[in-house]
Amino acid sequence: MITRYLNSQWIKVKETWRVFVWELRRIFGDAGVVVIFFVATLAYPILYNFIYWKDNVENVPVAVVDMSGSQESRAFLHKWSASPDIKITHYCTSMAEAEQLMRAQKIHGIIYFPSDFAQCLNTGLKSAHISLYCDMSSFLYMKAVYLSCNRVMLEDMSRIQVDRYQAMGMDKKFSWMLVQAAPYTETALFCESGGYASFLIPAVLMLILHQTLFFGICMLAGTAREENNELYLLPGRRRSSSVLRIAIGRSAAYFLIYYALGALVLLGVPRLFGLPHIGDPVLILKLLVPYLLAVIYFSMSVSVFTRNRESGMVVLISSSLIFLFIAGVSWPQQMLPDAWRYLSYFFPYTWGVHGFLHINSMGATLETTAKEYIALWILAGGYFLLTCLHLFIGGYFHDKKINAEYLRERRRNRNNPLPQPEVVTA
Repeated sequence: MITRYLNSQWIKVKETWRVFVWELRRIFGDAGVVVIFFVATLAYPILYNFIYWKDNVENVPVAVVDMSGSQESRAFLHKWSASPDIKITHYCTSMAEAEQLMRAQKIHGIIYFPSDFAQCLNTGLKSAHISLYCDMSSFLYMKAVYLSCNRVMLEDMSRIQVDRYQAMGMDKKFSWMLVQAAPYTETALFCESGGYASFLIPAVLMLILHQTLFFGICMLAGTAREENNELYLLPGRRRSSSVLRIAIGRSAAYFLIYYALGALVLLGVPRLFGLPHIGDPVLILKLLVPYLLAVIYFSMSVSVFTRNRESGMVVLISSSLIFLFIAGVSWPQQMLPDAWRYLSYFFPYTWGVHGFLHINSMGATLETTAKEYIALWILAGGYFLLTCLHLFIGGYFHDKKINAEYLRERRRNRNNPLPQPEVVTA
């Protein structure tokens, strides 16, 4: 009895291996899937890094409208022009001239000094005003112009207040204590450069793994339906009884390929392009296991609804930005409407990207990011059961169809017996 049980289990293992090998042959036999799995997965991270190579916007052209023409305004402009973020390219005599340059996109910022700027600073009877106009067509232009001007303005405000206190007879050290009662040091945590690439690319790496794997699986499923291939069901067996072997065999083929690709992308790209990578590589590889399993079974569940190869492309294009937004990368997740926030919890990318950023960019451990790690395992298990349910339903109807055809064939043979051969006698 034990021998019979072991033989039956060995047969199941061989059938799982056969599905695994069959799926690998389908992957490497489809040129489109090979391009998506290998070329796109490796090329997109490099392409995005070259696009955002500088990481920060520098030398943004700005114009100056100095109606004051004073030493104070020139000193302010001298400090501001020392910033690498902006470059003073035009000195205009009026706001109308500067506005024309802004409309022509020759500049992305305007600073205006009124005629009484120096008088207000020296007398102290009124507050001195500086008007700054930023090009809001790009957030990065606005950030570079606004922050660089704000830093110079805060520094000058502190210096002017200290000078006024000293004019009143106070000690310089005591004057600085009044100006800065609680001195602070600005430190950028986890992203020292404060650049756009350092913020965006690590999140995009996880999205690339998610979307290329999703698209490739949908392409394979669509091709199978176009070829009427019964979704890789085991031949010679009851389809509804081979669900686990099909699901495990197919997912193992995807996991084998993408675990190697994922390790190369998540560990190699940040180090190659100088992105934040202070986390433990072993922890990233541990997080990658439930993330890939969740994405694989999520994609296999959704692929049930793809009827041709092109269907996956439609879903890919329409879902990429949605995943990026609702995951809380470009906008705080707490600020999302409750419906969108709860919907995001059903997608592996939401948990995977937060777990990866915590470990890779912030140096967290699995204990501190346990919520994301556990959620990925829960999603992997849930989508695995959903995949098995889809395969079982498909196999059940397939078995029912085969049995009906078999019964019709038996009735046809019973009603129309084969003609007896004639016996010829000499």
